[in-house]
Amino acid sequence: MQRQTTMAKPKEITRKWYVVDATNIPLGRLASQVAMVLTGKDKPTYTPNVDTGDYVIILNCGKVALTGNKLKTKNYYNHSQYLGGLRTRSAKTMVEKYPVEMVERAVWGMLPKGSLGRQMYKKLFVYEGNEHRHEAQKPVELKIKL
Repeated sequence: MQRQTTMAKPKEITRKWYVVDATNIPLGRLASQVAMVLTGKDKPTYTPNVDTGDYVIILNCGKVALTGNKLKTKNYYNHSQYLGGLRTRSAKTMVEKYPVEMVERAVWGMLPKGSLGRQMYKKLFVYEGNEHRHEAQKPVELKIKL
């Protein structure tokens, strides 16, 4: 007797809310595990063509850890599509001035590209401090494996 593979349907998906404290957690490890939850790969009902993921709130993103010599050597690039429009920012500048953008870019880099990945990315909420405005959803703490 053959077993049938169950395919998740968008109407049957139940979504949870998770909150993560990013204090002293390496950026790459945080981003990869959050991306896993956003895509739904931690659930038995994972289906590649359906967004089965949960919502994730990341707090204290300014206190995230960068290992090795990344504060000095890692750079973030943006280009305005005009000649000479390359903007380069170091990881130290990103941690000090734009910690939310740094964490969002790390998670976005680990999500699938395309319309499904953009849909998953909308379920990510990143805050610099310890406060968030999603108390009504009763988020559960997500443990990040170090």
